[in-house]
This record gives sequence, structure tokens and C-alpha cells, in this order.
Amino acid sequence: MNKNTVLSYATIIMIIVGLLLIGLGAFRYDHVAGWGFASVGIGFFAIAWVFNALKGRV
Repeated sequence: MNKNTVLSYATIIMIIVGLLLIGLGAFRYDHVAGWGFASVGIGFFAIAWVFNALKGRV
């Protein structure tokens, strides 16, 4: 497994976790905690975007 494959798997995992957190924030928690879960999910998307941009450069 090379570095690009590891970054690809990390990106996929981060996207899945981000979707799960946004889903928890939208459907499970109605109060302030929902906003927190959704914002952390968006943060996971941002980190996955950075991982995707690093493929081929590291």
C-alpha cells in the first residue's frame, strides 16, 4: 500500500464519518447539539478535501 492509497482510504473514511455526523445533527438531535454535530461533519469534509488535494504530492 503506497501513500496515495492510504490518503484515498482516509478520504473515503472521512467523507463517510462526515455524512454520519451531519445525519446525526439533522435527524437525531434537534437542539444546540445538532448544530455542533453538523459543524463537525462539515469540518470532516474540509479535512477530506485536504487529504484529496495531497494525493500525488506527498
